[in-house]
Amino acid sequence: MYTTLDNIVNQISESTVIQLTDDFQSEAVDGDRITEAITNADAIIDGYCSGRYVVPFNPVPAIIAKCSLDIAIYNLYARRVETMPELRKDSYNNAIKLLQSIAKGDILLNGTTTPSPAPDTARSGMTSTQPRQFTRDTLRGY
Repeated sequence: MYTTLDNIVNQISESTVIQLTDDFQSEAVDGDRITEAITNADAIIDGYCSGRYVVPFNPVPAIIAKCSLDIAIYNLYARRVETMPELRKDSYNNAIKLLQSIAKGDILLNGTTTPSPAPDTARSGMTSTQPRQFTRDTLRGY
């Protein structure tokens, strides 16, 4: 996972985390809800970055950890509140814009492994197949 409960509690208070995750009024943080929010955030990140980088990231670049944190917090709020706080909405939108820039290659991540670019098959004129055995000439008369 690209972020943790501790990172979330450092951004929003533990009492807020309890309000966003405690479906059964047990007055405790529901770790399953936190894991779900982070897993969904990380899936979004991997979806954007998989065309350019090897995912999951290991080690996790700081910018990816921040995106995961912002998206996970947004996910927690989205499951409980009808009107999203402006700060959370802006943080989520900024994270998505950042991921789009990473996916386009406008922003490069340091210390990550990039896959070799896929060959541009649309302009490729070379083939690696053998010549055709059955052509118009060889099939003439059949």
